[in-house]
Amino acid sequence: MIRPPLSARIRDTFAAPIPTAKAWATRYDGRAGPTIDLTQAVPGYPTHPDLAARLAEGAASPVQARYGTIDGDEALRAALAADINRVYGAGLAAGDVAITAGANLAFTMVITVLCGAGDQVMLPVPWYFNNAMALTMQGLEVLPLPCPAAAGFVPDPEQAAALLTPRTRAIVLISPNNPTGAIYPPEVIARFAALCRERGVWLIVDESYRDFLPEAALPPHTLFQDPDWGDYVVHLYSFSKSYCIAGHRVGAVACGQGVRAELNKVLDTMQICPPRGPLPGLAWAIDNLHDWKAGNRAIIAERARVFRAGVGQLPDWRIDALGTYFAYIRIPEGARDAMAVGEALATECGLLSLVGPFFGPGQDRYLRLAFANVDLDAIADVPARLNAFRQT
Repeated sequence: MIRPPLSARIRDTFAAPIPTAKAWATRYDGRAGPTIDLTQAVPGYPTHPDLAARLAEGAASPVQARYGTIDGDEALRAALAADINRVYGAGLAAGDVAITAGANLAFTMVITVLCGAGDQVMLPVPWYFNNAMALTMQGLEVLPLPCPAAAGFVPDPEQAAALLTPRTRAIVLISPNNPTGAIYPPEVIARFAALCRERGVWLIVDESYRDFLPEAALPPHTLFQDPDWGDYVVHLYSFSKSYCIAGHRVGAVACGQGVRAELNKVLDTMQICPPRGPLPGLAWAIDNLHDWKAGNRAIIAERARVFRAGVGQLPDWRIDALGTYFAYIRIPEGARDAMAVGEALATECGLLSLVGPFFGPGQDRYLRLAFANVDLDAIADVPARLNAFRQT
């Protein structure tokens, strides 16, 4: 028998990191206490009860069970456009927004529109691993933009300009950042926008964690105030963390009409329409849950404070970045590489993290811990688990 080959692009894509880390936990014997899972960024509290009721209604609705428009129900697109206008002082309409089956798919579909085989896409390093995976799967080259800890993991537009090549089609910025939690200053984002305008490169700005920024940090940038923003900027948003509905898979793209016309082809092919059950509830939530979201920001900020207070006292571990959902910590000097450390923490100490090599080159001394996943008692136990690793 001659076995037919599989896609070389998929074979060349590294394995999904979160299942890899969770598999280590199957060998943990419970000696340090219950497993603390800090792998995947997911809210450690439930959605608002009124939204939960509306989600149930949507799931049971025979109307929402039918196919919908490929870019999502207009009521939600209009509500999100109005929310963007409120936050950024923009002037978007429902036609500038498409609803997608999650932000990961939004990124993949946008890349499909903007790039062709052999093109490059610049990703700041450390990068979000699913972005790198999506690029490899599509035959695109990842162009790393190193972001050192000394710079707060904030990318440098001048360095980016020096690294651009004629094959670079897009630069991706995630702020607040995954995996570091770093918040990119508005002036840095503006300089990247100016670079992209000058060089004819698309700027993809992923703001999936925008709703966890402090009020003082709003607006995150002024890109939407440029009347020509749609000619070089694409904006990504996620409802998953803001509304605690990660499993419902709802994201969004805001873009100009040129991209929007081509994006509709991809939307029709890759998703047909987004999951429709959650859409009416989310259209309601955007206008009615501002205070609830503010309370959630306070919850996450308190978890960040407790994490910093505890782990920051350890002599061997160093917090190089902490913000929104994540802490990016440097493993002790002299310890094994991050892959070995992450595995040992999981199997011996019951502490699950994602290791730096998942986030790109040069990250083999780091772990990402998604502290937003768990309550304060679990966060308070993290220092003991890290200390336990040092004693093994």
